[in-house]
Amino acid sequence: FLLMSTEEYGLEITNNGPITTGAQATVHASLSMKNDSVASNLYHFNWIYAPLILIEKSEWRFNSVINVTGEFPGTFPVSVWVTHRNCWLCRPVARNVTVLQITEFITGNLTIAQIEDSRFITHGSSSSTGAVTRISFCLHDPSNYFKSASFVYNWDFGDGVYQITKEPFVYYNCSTMGNRTVHLKVIAEWEQIGSIIHERETVQKTGDFTTALELLDAVKSINVVGSRETHVMENLSLSLHINGTPPLALCWLIKSECIPLEGEKCHLVVINGSCYNLSHTFSDAGRYCLSVRVENGVTMLQTYHEIKVWPTGIHPAFFVLLCITLVSVTLGLVLYTTFRSNTQQKDLVEVADFDFSPLSDKNLSSHSESGCGQICCRSCFLRSPQEAARESHELLHSFYKPVKMYTV
Repeated sequence: FLLMSTEEYGLEITNNGPITTGAQATVHASLSMKNDSVASNLYHFNWIYAPLILIEKSEWRFNSVINVTGEFPGTFPVSVWVTHRNCWLCRPVARNVTVLQITEFITGNLTIAQIEDSRFITHGSSSSTGAVTRISFCLHDPSNYFKSASFVYNWDFGDGVYQITKEPFVYYNCSTMGNRTVHLKVIAEWEQIGSIIHERETVQKTGDFTTALELLDAVKSINVVGSRETHVMENLSLSLHINGTPPLALCWLIKSECIPLEGEKCHLVVINGSCYNLSHTFSDAGRYCLSVRVENGVTMLQTYHEIKVWPTGIHPAFFVLLCITLVSVTLGLVLYTTFRSNTQQKDLVEVADFDFSPLSDKNLSSHSESGCGQICCRSCFLRSPQEAARESHELLHSFYKPVKMYTV
């Protein structure tokens, strides 16, 4: 846009077209200097706009504006050059050109917005299925040319549905996914005084507009599959399952707390499916939160997944097992000590009942012999009387010898 004849000056020129025939367009030129020391308040703007008709021209210091109109459609160049005011024959300090488009039709554009929570959210050409979509027509009339006109809007939604309104917007709801093209025909009528017979006549202008409408399924859910616990320097793998129409813009971030994700301050990826796998290794123990944001051009959804990171080699199950082991060992020691104490007391009582006097030898010997005769009679008869007597004598002599030593 900038064209300079010298290195000290720059000239920018813009217009507010396109316009319809009969309406007015504004062309603006602005002079700038790279070196303020050469600036001067005496500059003159020279315009070339033919075959357009000049309506008004204004000029002040480093700016100039002209209003022009055209009776015929077409693309018309408008150029300007700037000279010093006191030197008409001097070489221009800067020059530039712009192109103004004039059409015989109504000018404007269609916009699409989806209604969410009683708010209008613009989504370009995309909208979600099952949601109410507002399609609006925005008239481009910078000179207020259609101020007295009445409009009729004929809508064609591309699926066999038609609608006629007097308002420049319509509400549309469709439950079927897919791409379609919305057509709009705008008709404007008003009365004006004729230029030839000077009588009031009806003037009509029309305009045809189209826009692509992409109906997507909204992002309904994000399911994070994976463990909520891991160890330091251990790779944690998680799988994200998304219920929504791809392509999906997925943004994830792991911090010490759950935060809403805004902008692009996260790990941003674009996926064409419904599943995404991510892995992360933690360098410090503590509590963390995985924040996930998914959007597909029509809706946005966020979810959070808390993660506990333990020091290396330590797991909650270890503490549980250790506690159970300690309790078991303690209980076992208590039971063993109690049982042993009771047994020792019982043994002491039984030993105290024995009579270690020498008189008890005969009683014990006779008791043994009678016992053998009553209980082990068969074994006694099998052995000879000499062997039985010798065995009995050796056993009794060995058993009661310490007792006799105590009674001497």
